[in-house]
Amino acid sequence: MTSTVDELSTARNLQKNLSLLSPQQVELAKMLLAMGQTHLFQHWSEPGVDDDEKRAFFDQIAKLNSSYPGGLSAYINTARELLADSKTGKNPYDGFSPSVPSGEVLTYGDDNFVQFEEAGIKEARKAAFVLVAGGLGERLGYKGIKVALPRETTTGTCFLQHYIESILALQEASCSLAGGDCQAEIPLAIMTSDDTHLRTLELLQKNSFFGMKPTQVKLLKQEKVVCLDDNEAHLALDPHNKYKIQTKPHGHGDVHSLLYSSGLLKVWHDAGLRWVLFFQDTNGLLFKAIPAALGVSATKQYHVNSLAVPRKAKEAIGGITKLTHKDGRTMVINVEYNQLDPLLRASGYPDGDVNSETGYSPFPGNINQLIFEIGPYLEELTKTGGAIKEFVNPKYKDATKTAFKSSTRLECMMQDYPKTLPPSARVGFTVMDAWLAYAPVKNNPEDAAKVPKGNPYHSATSGEMAIYRSHSLILRKAGVKVEDPAIQVFNGQEVEVWSRVVWKPKWALTFSEVKSKVSGNCSISQRSTVAIKGSSIALEDLSLDGALILEVVDGAEVKVGGSVQNKGWSIENVDYKDTSIPEEIRIRGFRFNKVEQLEKTYTEPGKYSLTP
Repeated sequence: MTSTVDELSTARNLQKNLSLLSPQQVELAKMLLAMGQTHLFQHWSEPGVDDDEKRAFFDQIAKLNSSYPGGLSAYINTARELLADSKTGKNPYDGFSPSVPSGEVLTYGDDNFVQFEEAGIKEARKAAFVLVAGGLGERLGYKGIKVALPRETTTGTCFLQHYIESILALQEASCSLAGGDCQAEIPLAIMTSDDTHLRTLELLQKNSFFGMKPTQVKLLKQEKVVCLDDNEAHLALDPHNKYKIQTKPHGHGDVHSLLYSSGLLKVWHDAGLRWVLFFQDTNGLLFKAIPAALGVSATKQYHVNSLAVPRKAKEAIGGITKLTHKDGRTMVINVEYNQLDPLLRASGYPDGDVNSETGYSPFPGNINQLIFEIGPYLEELTKTGGAIKEFVNPKYKDATKTAFKSSTRLECMMQDYPKTLPPSARVGFTVMDAWLAYAPVKNNPEDAAKVPKGNPYHSATSGEMAIYRSHSLILRKAGVKVEDPAIQVFNGQEVEVWSRVVWKPKWALTFSEVKSKVSGNCSISQRSTVAIKGSSIALEDLSLDGALILEVVDGAEVKVGGSVQNKGWSIENVDYKDTSIPEEIRIRGFRFNKVEQLEKTYTEPGKYSLTP
């Protein structure tokens, strides 16, 4: 009986204050009461006290209600279902059995790969890119936004600049294939958060959008979702303010509802675009894989294509899996690594997730780079309003699972989009080697140093070294003699140090382009550094032992050959605890000492030859 009395007196507190509220706010209040949220008004003061805070409370409720597909009542209902399942320990994969889905496994540089790359370049002018960039670099030991971090320190190019220059290079390459009067502008949408929105905008404006037209770039800010106090999905009040709901991030799955609710997806669809490519904020190798993966999507007519890398059994990366339900339903989906092994064991695979004769698990590793066909995607989001299957992960106080250690919230992941698709949807994957496609930067030096030997560090150190390795291996495939790497330790991480080779995306996007720009007998020593900035630079019979930095304007063609020898750039160890050194250097554990280099800049169009 008391609870009803409490509820009535609580509602009475609200009743007394109704005159403060607009008709829309009164409707929101009724909705909250109907959803069992009377506790929110328990501490409300008499009219005339805290009136501005009461109005602010409803402003917050209105925002939370409008930014979630279906509104707060849908959120609370979903939360109750998921919390009930969590309490009983219900297995989300109950009734499903796993198998290996169909997809395309590519070998870099072979004829098949080259054909897919060419098909992808053709399609690129019909694509839009979506960068999911809601995070700060705190976990890395970097105070800025992650996309402002240098991808590598040879040129100091930040991730966002590299991504934009890659998209512009794709735009140009795709247009020149189309011939005629091609005016394509590939759009870029960036999902930001409260933490990153203004800083992302500032970075773009300060750098003139890195060469993109400002109209090509759209920022979509993700809102947070309400926190929940208990299994009944009572909304959590801010411990420091009784007129404010506690909120937390909802996860990168929000990108789908934002593209839908902003109308951007429809604009792209109506403009005749065919593809949407999603990518994460700090994978410096991703654009090496995009042309071929897009080519696979176009050739195979995949509605959804997940870019994947070979994964070792039980490695801490989700596996792309086909799930078939007892009732005949099927879906191709990312299954988290800690769920894949028990799922396999429960389905008649006694050894669970094991490596096949290839040395890898037959379930490829999901790296969260996705390609969707716009038509079916828009059709699906029109049905769901952009809502993605959510999950809840409460931390319980004890085994009774009745109370939480702290408030929880619903979360969603962008790779869970296929969970709502009909079985007729064509969902596949494209596997490429990790050296080509995957070098995320997400762990700080201390965490990276604890990673078991042989497993990827995923740090700023390994991320930069992976770029040099990738470029060196690509040049080797194209016929250049690149010396083997040396092994060195930075910030407690043992890494392969290859020749420091970097080039701007406009120099070469595909393997065929690299091959067309190197000829004769070229060689690069392990201690060498080479930075190629510009499109028309050909390497012919070049022997490099030292540092070579080339910058060329559009319209200038340069042939580089002969023997280049100098003292070059040496690598110095840096202690990440030394606060006198900038964060972006410290977290790598090394810096370059630019002792000597051959540096040439060509500012006028024309044909040039450089043979020292």
